[in-house]
Amino acid sequence: MTDVKKEVLEILNTINGDSTVPKNVKQKIQEVGLILKDDSENMALQINKVLQEIDDLSEKNNLPDYTRTQLWNIASLLETIV
Repeated sequence: MTDVKKEVLEILNTINGDSTVPKNVKQKIQEVGLILKDDSENMALQINKVLQEIDDLSEKNNLPDYTRTQLWNIASLLETIV
């Protein structure tokens, strides 16, 4: 696992542990983490899936602004890999 993936997983864990983040968002965050941990897929495909999920998540109305910023940071980090 690359350093970028590890950093992304740490940010995802931080978001998941935040009590102000809605449950539906936390569920998606967990799914994104599972996608990243699955090393059986092609890395480019894996990252594209994650970027799509993060894009969908960042458009949710009930998402705290600072969480949205964290998601954008994750997207930026992952785009450096692809």
